[in-house]
Amino acid sequence: MIYALIVLTLASMYACYRIAASRQANVRFWVFMGLLFGPFAIPFAFLAKPKA
Repeated sequence: MIYALIVLTLASMYACYRIAASRQANVRFWVFMGLLFGPFAIPFAFLAKPKA
């Protein structure tokens, strides 16, 4: 069970990384959000604004 949560968190971090990189948003911030919130951070990463 714990391994599934670790894999899910890592997958969420990677998804947030890829989304933020493609949208030219703050990658570190979104990877951290993926770590904290897991899959709940992914939809919000799509709404990320590009870095200034």
